[in-house]
Amino acid sequence: MKIGDYAPDFTVLDGELKEVNIKDFAGKIKVLSVTPSLDTAVCDMQARRFNQEAAQLSDDVVVLNISMDLPFAISRFCTTAGIDKIKALSDHRDASFGTAYGVLIKDLRLLARSVFVIDRNDIISYKEIVPELTDVPDFISPLAMVRKLLA
Repeated sequence: MKIGDYAPDFTVLDGELKEVNIKDFAGKIKVLSVTPSLDTAVCDMQARRFNQEAAQLSDDVVVLNISMDLPFAISRFCTTAGIDKIKALSDHRDASFGTAYGVLIKDLRLLARSVFVIDRNDIISYKEIVPELTDVPDFISPLAMVRKLLA
């Protein structure tokens, strides 16, 4: 997958085990913040940072955090951490997202830390796959792309 490609669909679960697809956010700009596990310091920081940023974005933008964490663990994390502006979703059941976006680390059954921005027409406008799981992603560039797409 590369910038300019059509964003593949995927099926993940929310905290109530409801299926969520990219089509559920049709017409919106989508920021996909992908974390290996919210139980780690870097993933926690990434989710909190995007939650803060999401509070400043228009309703035309949705921020999704996708991990392989169980839906119940994600809900518990969001409640405890006060995460209320992003939608935290689980790819645990089928690895549908990880497979479609090429970020599934099969041996570990984790997702590679990454960030994608998808425009209103479901075209990938920004892509970063962080080379080391413990490295922090770039926050400035994807948010700059979101602002450009909003203009």
